Amino acid sequence: MTMTAPTVTRPREPGLPFAALILDFVGVLTADAGPVLRAWCLAQGLDGEAWRRTLGHDPVVSRLYTELEAGRLSQAEWNRQVAPVLGVPEHENLMGRAWSGVRAAEDMVALARSARRAGLKVALLSNSFGLDPYDPYEALGVWELFDVTVISEREGVAKPDPAIYRLALDRLELPGEACLFVDDNPANLPPAAEFGITTVLADGQPGAAGRIAALLGVPAAL
Repeated sequence: MTMTAPTVTRPREPGLPFAALILDFVGVLTADAGPVLRAWCLAQGLDGEAWRRTLGHDPVVSRLYTELEAGRLSQAEWNRQVAPVLGVPEHENLMGRAWSGVRAAEDMVALARSARRAGLKVALLSNSFGLDPYDPYEALGVWELFDVTVISEREGVAKPDPAIYRLALDRLELPGEACLFVDDNPANLPPAAEFGITTVLADGQPGAAGRIAALLGVPAAL
């Protein structure tokens, strides 16, 4: 997606400096995956909306995805079970094949680097969709951006469960009031705000990276 204008859902007291930037992955650090997934579906002889429809509306696949996020189901097993529902004959590395064309959002990657150069900690707070055989963070080259990583698969808990936000703050060794969190899912913001974290919705509007940089008080990288 085009990176977005920040919609701040918790006002911040003027004059208090931020010490950390917390970033979601899909829809924040990635470019829009939708066109890539549609193109992949068409290349498989499927309807262009097959991936979105199957993951979003098939109750069995929705349950499997929840299990995948929380680390109770491996990506390899998810691939095996979802391929026949999707209508794909080959299940090996299904997730990786579908996601292979998705690219990083370069402006947000640059923002993360700018924040670190300015002395802020940068954290990844992501609901995982598996790390093996396809590691999306490695594929998009973002692991090196972070001082702290909180991945739902590894922790056994996923957003919007408050426990995962508490874990991120504990690893950052910071109070919520010192942190700014960017996520593209509105449901993931209120639990963060309850910890005092300033939240920014990535909502599809252009120019977010520069405006978030201004909120953080760091140089705009792009």
